[in-house]
Amino acid sequence: MVTAAYVHIPFCEHICHYCDFNKVFLKNQPVDEYIEALLKEMKRTMKDTPASSLKTVYIGGGTPTALSAVQLNTLLKGMKEVLPLDDIEEYTIEVNPDSIQEEKLAVIKENGVNRLSIGVQTFNESLLKEIGRTHTKSSVEDAIKRSRQAGFTNISIDLMFGLPGQHPAHFIETINKAINLEIEHISAYSLKVEEKTVFFNRQRQGKLTLPPEEDEVIMYEQLLKRTQEAEFFQYEISNFAKKGYESKHNLVYWNNEEYYGFGAGAHGYVNGIRYQNHGPIPKYLKAVEQGALPTLHSHKVSLIERIEEAMFMGLRKREGVNIDHFEQRYGRSLLDSFAPQIKLLKERGLVMIHDGAIQLTEEGLLLGNEVFEQFIAVLES
Repeated sequence: MVTAAYVHIPFCEHICHYCDFNKVFLKNQPVDEYIEALLKEMKRTMKDTPASSLKTVYIGGGTPTALSAVQLNTLLKGMKEVLPLDDIEEYTIEVNPDSIQEEKLAVIKENGVNRLSIGVQTFNESLLKEIGRTHTKSSVEDAIKRSRQAGFTNISIDLMFGLPGQHPAHFIETINKAINLEIEHISAYSLKVEEKTVFFNRQRQGKLTLPPEEDEVIMYEQLLKRTQEAEFFQYEISNFAKKGYESKHNLVYWNNEEYYGFGAGAHGYVNGIRYQNHGPIPKYLKAVEQGALPTLHSHKVSLIERIEEAMFMGLRKREGVNIDHFEQRYGRSLLDSFAPQIKLLKERGLVMIHDGAIQLTEEGLLLGNEVFEQFIAVLES
């Protein structure tokens, strides 16, 4: 049963140097046509694979708040008409500090959105320029103040570490600033240089200087320390929440549950099939205009793949993968299926069995990828 939906808005007013998501410059784009196509895709999907009730919706991008207030209203009102949102529990939209205007916040709130995810990345002004962000430290403060005044009580911010020229002291200052803003949720990710980004091109030219690995480790350890002191609970490797404010939508992904993906380049997982939509906006619009779903490709997920996904996504959570639930869901014993891998990882001090689940240890948090790879391509069908 599908209870979640992701909606992709691919428009940006500025392209950040690290971003490899499906996005285009906003200027001269067919935004109104795109919104109309999105709503048509949703309506057709509900006809083909209906859901009785959606519990979480996440609107990401790109920059959803690059849309005008009128366009946001058209999208959100249209979604209420075509999606089963009466029992929505968590309704998130990504916002840019530069584009949070009172009129847009009012539209978003009036249409049922109850959670904001603000892209901050760092509070260091020179680093903001280095990574191609256009906001300032003060604009983040103003954005959160306006969001509170508009009635939002669930605010998350995104941070990044391992940025070019970033020292541990920079990141510690950013963590402290984030905590002092008295928000409910923090997501913090290490920079990964992706293809087709400004940083990737600079790296190929030898013009990108990243912090040494030991500095990244210090940054992550300080993140764990400071968030814990401030009573943020680390419920996933990169995510920290005040009690009761864990992201319900992201837990859908980490619990390997199904969700709709709407929009250009969006991914979805419905009825055991993972799919991806056309990324280029003209191809997406053409597919919808022709009366079809804009699916680029799809893949029926095998039992072995589902098991692998359950392990490498579930282990990201601090509570880990529950041993009994795993057997109930997949008809196999977790401990028997991965006995050699678990034995090796326990000997290395990277995983433990606790509260009926296999979990990462403190050391395992630092070497998560080394843990996850142990569960890939080791089972026979």
